[in-house]
Amino acid sequence: MGASFSLSFTAGPDHIDLNGHVNNTVWLQWVQDIGTAHWEAGARPQDVDAYLWFVTRHEIDYRGNINLGETVTARTWIPDPPQGARFVRRVEFSNHAGKVIVSARSVWAMIDKASGRPVRIPPEVSDPFLAD
Repeated sequence: MGASFSLSFTAGPDHIDLNGHVNNTVWLQWVQDIGTAHWEAGARPQDVDAYLWFVTRHEIDYRGNINLGETVTARTWIPDPPQGARFVRRVEFSNHAGKVIVSARSVWAMIDKASGRPVRIPPEVSDPFLAD
């Protein structure tokens, strides 16, 4: 497993659906939020300035949920080296008891800001996010 990054999220009133728990679209937003935060925390400043990311695929498994005011801890990591312009990002959300209640597998692609086109991810960009 690669170098991981963690972040906590607390369910607010705007996150709750008619079923009384966090809406599925909020889980997707949190997947994107932790992925972006991981990038900003681990990337070199020149890489943050040069590249953007977009998601090409999300797969999410729901095994539980949280209610208003409850907090989850999200952990994300990049399990494997990139392939071309893409890499897989994993995210797991654990409840207060440490049980994984939502897990996601997303494919992200890197874009060169100057050209607006996908570009191959060079080792100097991916290395800070992979296992030593």
